[in-house]
Amino acid sequence: MSSSAQPHAAPARRAAFAAQVKARTGIDEDMIQRLVHAFYGRVRADSMLGPIFAARISDWEPHLERMCAFWSSVTLMTGRYHGQPMQAHAPLPIDAAHFDRWLAMFAATVDNVCPASAAEHFIGKARMIAESLELGVATHRGLMPAKGQRLPPEHPA
Repeated sequence: MSSSAQPHAAPARRAAFAAQVKARTGIDEDMIQRLVHAFYGRVRADSMLGPIFAARISDWEPHLERMCAFWSSVTLMTGRYHGQPMQAHAPLPIDAAHFDRWLAMFAATVDNVCPASAAEHFIGKARMIAESLELGVATHRGLMPAKGQRLPPEHPA
């Protein structure tokens, strides 16, 4: 019988994966919450990223909860996040410099909040996410960047 025919198998696999990641990295829900809250505190104060978020988020608590669920799903495979990050990011007025800033700030926050084994895991995932979102934003704008090409700034028509 296939695992798709066993609905109880997926939660058990997720739990086993989360336990393995926690044992290897120390990442758990508490660490994710500390990281997310520290990171977005920095983002809100940042002169480049802060205004982009401020224009779209007035009530931060639901956003922080959503981001905790996102990072839980990404790092621990919990399945807690049910959203469409590409749709949320595609129309934003961002370019390669914004992705670089986001990634640098995230890495610095991770280094301050997490042990090295967790930092490596988080930063690896963050790099993949940033690359994917940058490509998605470019595609949304009708661009097809070649490998290694970055998202240029938007120019108003």
